[in-house]
Amino acid sequence: MHLRLPYQRLLKRVLPRSLLGRSLLMILVPLVLLQAVALQVYYGSHLNLVYRRLSDSLVGEIDFSLALMQRYPGAVNRAWIVPLAERDFGFKMHLEPGAALRHTGLRRNVVGPMDDLLDAALRDNLHRRFDMDWTYEPGSVRIRIQLADGVMDILAPRKRVDLGTIWLFVLWLAGTSALLFAIAALFMRNQVRGIRRLADAVEAFGIGRDPGPIRPEGAVEVRRAATAFNRMAERIRRFLSQRTEMLAGVSHDLRTPLTRMRLALAVMPAPEALRDDVAGMAADIDEMERMIAAYLAFARGEGAEQARPTDLSAILVEVAGAARRGGAAVALQAPGELIVKLRPDAVRRAITNLIDNARRHASHVALAATRAGERAVQVTVDDDGPGIAPAQREAAFRPFESGAAGGTGLGLSIARDIVRAHGGDITLEDSPLGGLRARIQLPV
Repeated sequence: MHLRLPYQRLLKRVLPRSLLGRSLLMILVPLVLLQAVALQVYYGSHLNLVYRRLSDSLVGEIDFSLALMQRYPGAVNRAWIVPLAERDFGFKMHLEPGAALRHTGLRRNVVGPMDDLLDAALRDNLHRRFDMDWTYEPGSVRIRIQLADGVMDILAPRKRVDLGTIWLFVLWLAGTSALLFAIAALFMRNQVRGIRRLADAVEAFGIGRDPGPIRPEGAVEVRRAATAFNRMAERIRRFLSQRTEMLAGVSHDLRTPLTRMRLALAVMPAPEALRDDVAGMAADIDEMERMIAAYLAFARGEGAEQARPTDLSAILVEVAGAARRGGAAVALQAPGELIVKLRPDAVRRAITNLIDNARRHASHVALAATRAGERAVQVTVDDDGPGIAPAQREAAFRPFESGAAGGTGLGLSIARDIVRAHGGDITLEDSPLGGLRARIQLPV
């Protein structure tokens, strides 16, 4: 059963998304809860009880001294009671004859429970009007009590009711928590480093950048995953190399019978009735040689070329210039500099294939490049030809499938393979020129 917590979407936005962040959060939350429970148990129960008993003790001594003065009134008796209280109880007493309290209760509050507990003890035990000031003198608490003949001014040591260890306890809790969290973060960072390097290697390998074997590190499971990735990547490299070499060999071997067919057609006397058929066969042979040459060029650069930072705009200028020299009308729109990490020869071949496909079926071609956010760039090839029906656009990428105007070939298939090897993709859309648009999306 899937439980949906309140504010679940807000929590997803606030909580960290990285593995290191979530791991540290899993350590930090129980640590903070543990320290909060320890602080509550110590501060909320034990420490509160100790403060209450200290307050009751001080108030009891004050009440005992006032009771003595009430039992033995007069200045003579007060002269021996006050020094006795100062000696045995540690607070100073002074009577202000005829004075009256202006304020009652707690006048100056301080941080902690001791002021509130002392105020409650004075109300419960003395049953007299009083006021209390914790900031009158450093290290002392001033208590003024209304008597019948004046105001008794008492200056009690603050240490009698304030332990002063709460800040040391809180500092100890925070310090040990910070130390434990720092040690845990250090260990977790070392463990996550292996996973991060594995993720970077997988991402780079997935977009056609071969980082080479990665060094297994971290926990046993992470080392096993890194070793498995190295073996998988090696098998994929071997498969691609063998496939490319095999198909390149097959394509190269096909040139021999094609050359014999071309020579046979050239020397064969063709009657007038078969002249058009012979010309068609020669055109088919030219088309097959062109496709073989394109695939051989693709196969030669497939495994050897490595991705590097390249100016994509310079590649577009070069491709557009070559197309114009071949007689095509190509309009170019690209920024001054567009640095992307790619395999320049392969990307140049893919864009050339798209332009060649467009110029075969249209009279005008438009080539443009723009940034698509911060993590991608896009290249568009537009033409004013007949276009391709939406239902047939995916089939146009299949090798030797019918294209926009009935031609067959490998151009679109090779272009898509190259772009997808870079982690991007090619889509076919309706063009603003009225024909077909080929949109290339490449990651930055």
